[in-house]
This record gives sequence, C-alpha cells and structure tokens, in this order.
Amino acid sequence: MSKDPVMSETPGPTHRLRIVPELVRGNLPQVLLSVLLALAATAATLGVPLLVKELIEAIAQREGVAHRVAFMAALAVGSALASAASAYLLARLGERFVLRLRARVMEHTLRLPLQVVKAQGPGNLVARITSDAMLLRSVIDVGVVQLPVAVVTALVTIGVMAYLDWVLVLLTLGAFVVAGAVIWLLLRRVRQGYESIQIATGGLAQRFTTTLTNLTTIKAYRAERHTTEALTEDAAQITGRMLAAARLQSAVIPVMSLGQEIALAGIVIVGGVRITQGDLTLADFVAFLLYLLQLVTPITVVVTGLSRLQTGLAAKGRFEELLAIPVEPDFAARVPEPVDDGNAVAFESVSFSYDGPLDPQGRPVLNEVTFRAPRRGLTALVGHSGAGKSTALALIERFVSPTSGRVTVLGHDAAAWPLDELRRRVAYVDQTFTLVEGSVRENLLLGAGADHPVADDTLWAAVDAVGLTADIAALPHGLDTVLGREVDVSGGQRQRIALARALLSDAEVILLDEPTSQLDGINELRLRDLVDTLARDRAVLVVAHRLSTVQHADHVVVMDGGRVAATGSHPDLMDRSSHYRDLVRSQQWLNTSDERVPA
Repeated sequence: MSKDPVMSETPGPTHRLRIVPELVRGNLPQVLLSVLLALAATAATLGVPLLVKELIEAIAQREGVAHRVAFMAALAVGSALASAASAYLLARLGERFVLRLRARVMEHTLRLPLQVVKAQGPGNLVARITSDAMLLRSVIDVGVVQLPVAVVTALVTIGVMAYLDWVLVLLTLGAFVVAGAVIWLLLRRVRQGYESIQIATGGLAQRFTTTLTNLTTIKAYRAERHTTEALTEDAAQITGRMLAAARLQSAVIPVMSLGQEIALAGIVIVGGVRITQGDLTLADFVAFLLYLLQLVTPITVVVTGLSRLQTGLAAKGRFEELLAIPVEPDFAARVPEPVDDGNAVAFESVSFSYDGPLDPQGRPVLNEVTFRAPRRGLTALVGHSGAGKSTALALIERFVSPTSGRVTVLGHDAAAWPLDELRRRVAYVDQTFTLVEGSVRENLLLGAGADHPVADDTLWAAVDAVGLTADIAALPHGLDTVLGREVDVSGGQRQRIALARALLSDAEVILLDEPTSQLDGINELRLRDLVDTLARDRAVLVVAHRLSTVQHADHVVVMDGGRVAATGSHPDLMDRSSHYRDLVRSQQWLNTSDERVPA
C-alpha cells in the first residue's frame, strides 16, 4: 500500500499526529476557503448590531429605514449561507482525514509483531478505528476552524463593545474571566476522565470480541448468563466513569450562563446610570446589549469546543501511542539471490525465548537447535506438544526472531531477506487453517494481488487437488461465495482451502503445521499425494502428529523440550533413537486404525 503524503509517518521515537499541518497539506485551498467563508459569516453577523444602532438613530431623526432593513436581511442570509458552506467543506476535509488515518492505523497494526497484537488485544485495536476515530473528528470539527474563528469573533466583538463603552466592557470581562477560570479547571478533569473511559471502552471491546470468538464453547457450557454478568460489570464501570465525566461537563454551560447573567445584570444597572449621566446614548447601549448577546455564541463555541477537544485529544494520544509501537523489523534493503547449497532451511544453534513466558522447567522455548531441511523433499518435525515445533516454523517466517543463533532460508540469513520477499518465497499453513472474511477466490489468492491474475481453470485445478471441487461447486456462488458470516465451511474444508492456497503460491518453501489434523483417511491420502507433488521441486516442512506422515517423510527432525533429540529417516530413527520409538509407540500418533507400530 502506498503511503499517503498527508498521513506520512513522522520520524523519531514518537509519532505525533500534527492534525492542522496534515489537514492543510494537500488541501490548502479548501481549508482557506472554509476559513474565509467562516470569517465572512462572522463579519456579517458583527455588522448587524451596528446597523441596528444606525436604524435606531434613523428612526429618532425620522429618516427612511427600508434600505437599512433590506441590508440587514441580506447580511443575515449571507451569513447563514457562508456558515453552512464553511461547515460542509470542513466536514468533508475531516472525513477524508479520518479515512487516511484509519488506513494508516490499519496498515501499521497489520505490520506489528504478532506478540504485540496479541498483547494489545484485537478489540482494543478495533476501538482505535471506530470510537477513537470518531472522537478525533471533534478535534478537526472544532479545533481547525470553529474554535479559532470563535476566538477571533469574541475578540472583535469585545473590541467593538470597548469602542462603544469601555467601562461596560471591563464589567463584562470581569464576570467572564471568573467563569472562565472555573470552566478551565473543570475541563482539565473532564479530559482525564475521558482518557480512562476510552481505555475501559477498548477493554470491553476486546473482551466482547473474544467472547464472540469463543461463543461455541460458552454455549456448550451454558455460560451465557455468567459471561453476560462479567461483560455487564465491565460496561457498568464505563457507565460510572461516563457519569463522573458528565457531572463535570454538565457544570460547564451553567457556569458560563451564570457569568453571562451577572454581566448582563451589571451592564443594565451601570448602563442605565451612564445613560442618565449622558455618558452613553440609548442607541449605543442597545448595540452594546446586542453585541453582548452575540458574544454568547462564540464563547459557547469556545467552551463546548474545549470540552470536545479534551475527548478528541485523549483519542489523539491513543493513536500516537499505537503508531509509536515499532512494526516488524526489516533490515534488508535488497533481495539476495538464493544460494543452492542443498538446504532450503538451516537452523544453526538457534535459541529462542519469549520476553516473559518460559516452559514449566524454566527453559527457553528452543535451546541450541541445529538441523537442516533439504532444498527438495519432505521434512517432518515431530515431538510432544510444547517441544518447539511450531516455534521453529514461526522463526522461518520471521514472526519472531532468534534470541541467539541463526536461521538461514535459501542460503541466506532470514534477516537478510526483505520481509515481503521472504514471505513470498515461504508459504505457511497454520494450525487453525485461517481463512479471511472474503470469497473463496480471495482466500485462494490471498497475497497474490491484483497484479497477478489467476485463471479460474487454475483455481479449480488447485481445488480439485485437495478434493474440494464438489464442495465449492455446491456453494451459492461457487468461487465467489463469501465465507465467514451467513455461509461458512467445516474445519476440514477450511483446512483444504488453506492447503490449496499454498499449492497456488510460487513459494519455494512450504510450511505445514499439523496439516492432517482434521482430514479423514481418504483426504489424508489425497494430501499425501499433493505433498509428494509439491516436494518434487520444493522443500516441504511439516509439523506431524500422524505416523503415516512421518513414515512418508524423506527426513525427520525429532524435538524434545526445545532441543533436537535426533534426525534421520524413519527406519534409521527406529533403529537408533529410543525417544523416537517411544513417540511412535505413544497414543499421540495412533489416530487411524490402519497404522501399525513396528515392534
């Protein structure tokens, strides 16, 4: 995906969202037009009280007033139209900004290391592009045009009021300054409250997302009520925090109104005295009162705008926090030429530990692992659960990086490959046979891109190779049937679609993590034939739990407790590895009635 110049990432340790510069960059004419229209609407509004003043004076002198009334009406209509046009332009710019931000955040999130995504939680990450993005819109709506224009309007209004009578202005400012100080203290606490609300909302979204993913188990154990109570408790915490913030926010407008009422009462009293003393004319006093009433609107915009800014800035902080997390490292700048040294993959004294979790014995997940997988043929990784087999595949794909040692792929250190090029050359089928929410066609061509169209005949050939022709043909729209909602497929069918996807790739190394776990005997034989076809000119590494797969392998790597216990062919290992013989005899592999363990 190409980088949008408006939303390009800021270099450095943090990723600041400089909203105004990023909004203006590439959109300067639209922003200027929106600002000019808003200022024109403000100027027209500010002119009305002065026209009223002239109207009063004209009536007092028995002059004609029709043209003045017509001009006032034209100013009012023009002000309304200019204000509406400015608001629309700003809304359009804001929506486009949010679109670019969402695209940037989604791309950044998809490029994060898997462990980081797991730690953040899918629900919490989804909240960034939903609720947080909507809250950030308030920064654009209010902070870019409305708030600055409201401040300018308030200052100009106060200036005109000072021109009419500076004594009354001082009285007005005194009342509003006291109210403003109280409001500022309230808004500081409101922002703190909304930051905690957004964090709690992300946590609720994460928990509810996990609940929906595990709904089958919840229903099976009749845990709907218990789960609902736990979710409701989380939601109740959000409600409590919302109410606390609402209590503070609800006091903002009354405090402002109180300041306005005090100012109005003082102005009426002091203004009446000044009129009787001849220091102020009636026309000026009426104009001053109209400006005071008009001053309420920009001040209200400023106060409510600052309140909305608190929530928007809290969301901005969460975006910056996410964008500051480093994506998967990719140090290689050029694509190396594959070296045909006979090995597709080689582990050289590789150790690996997660940042925190170790196995119950306190050992790393992998410890000084050394083995080689030939450039062509089938290599099986076997061992008890937790031996480190799937972790070895993850290291090949660079989902994680070795704590020590070296993993080479096609003759080069895995880190020497650009990440995109490495994963183009290595196809991976995970334990859960993951399908994306999309059509069968999209799942089969995942990663191929629009630049590499594949004919339907090729897709059907791959589908037929894994025994899915009848199943796909029976779907409502065949290859274009969307999976994941109304229409879904069984576990075995998902597995075979994932295998067909690997078959369609041009990868030189195929990684299969327990590919036969959900296949019946007939489809297991079909898979074996498919693997044979792939292994003729590619390297196939398979994490195996069935004896038939291991017996069929050209090379077997036996893993035990994060170490390599033995390597060799199946007959060879049966002769010289007691650990391997114990694995073969164990019930772990005796999943089919036709398997027999040699004595």
